[in-house]
Amino acid sequence: MITKILNSPMGQMISTWRMSEEGLRLGNQILQEKDELGEAIVRAVKCVEDNPAYVSVGYGGLPNREGQVELDAAYMDGDTLGTGAVISVKNLKNPIEAAYRLSKKKTNSILAGDGAMKYASYEGLPCRNMLTESSRKRYEEEKKEQMKEEERRAYEGHDTVCIIGRSRKGSMACGVSTSGLYMKEPGRVGDSPFIGSGFYADSEAGAAAATGMGEDIMKGCLSFAIVEKMRSGLPVQEACEKALEEHWRRLERRGYTNRGMSVIAMDNQGNAGAATTLDEFPFVVAGKDGCRLYVASMDQETGEHFLFAPDEEWLKNSKSD
Repeated sequence: MITKILNSPMGQMISTWRMSEEGLRLGNQILQEKDELGEAIVRAVKCVEDNPAYVSVGYGGLPNREGQVELDAAYMDGDTLGTGAVISVKNLKNPIEAAYRLSKKKTNSILAGDGAMKYASYEGLPCRNMLTESSRKRYEEEKKEQMKEEERRAYEGHDTVCIIGRSRKGSMACGVSTSGLYMKEPGRVGDSPFIGSGFYADSEAGAAAATGMGEDIMKGCLSFAIVEKMRSGLPVQEACEKALEEHWRRLERRGYTNRGMSVIAMDNQGNAGAATTLDEFPFVVAGKDGCRLYVASMDQETGEHFLFAPDEEWLKNSKSD
């Protein structure tokens, strides 16, 4: 039985995709026991980065056109607005660790390529070959097909893990990590590491994050738009739906097709929300009562948004992400 949720779920953490559930449980445990928000978010993201089963984040991430795994990550502190990010890094075991440390710096907090790797080395962060045998084989098969990027759907081979959290004291933060678009051009960067597009956190209002086709998300600073709607007084679910709808219609008027965008958000009271331009977008909410999976959905004919708790049949038939 699929039931539309009339009220936003409450929690202290929210994350994108089913792949985040294990990490969110670990992060939520830290938050419940220690109320350490940064530690909780970083731990949750690292759990996804370290799992080669998730081919769109961290170890085992799907490579670019030259067979290299390029990673992006970011972290934002909603109390200070301090933001750190690493862009197009290779062989860095946990990019979110570098992003978190950079968020505490007043300057030079967003680093790319060799500069980001030098910083990680200086900080003593571990490195490893991020290309697994499984992702290498998939790359070799795909290379033979020579598919063009424009022929890909947004979620074919990539999802961003986004984690938003709120401490008991009311502090908010957000962390994101991704290997980006599968078979992307070397050096290509999507929305994930860019403040306001892939993520935004302000403890005075709330936090939001996005996953999907980065080139589309960046055309409207989507995460910032959601937070500003919450700041103006809109409930979190309405803010997600309205900001996404306005942005999608803006793109549609310019002739863009729906390549897929999804968002999550939490207001400064712990109310959670999500919206998508897809048929279904799973996300996880965690709090003192544990973790719960939800699904956001958009009716492709009417544009109406839904939020529901999946039943056993849905869980059995759905993909693992």
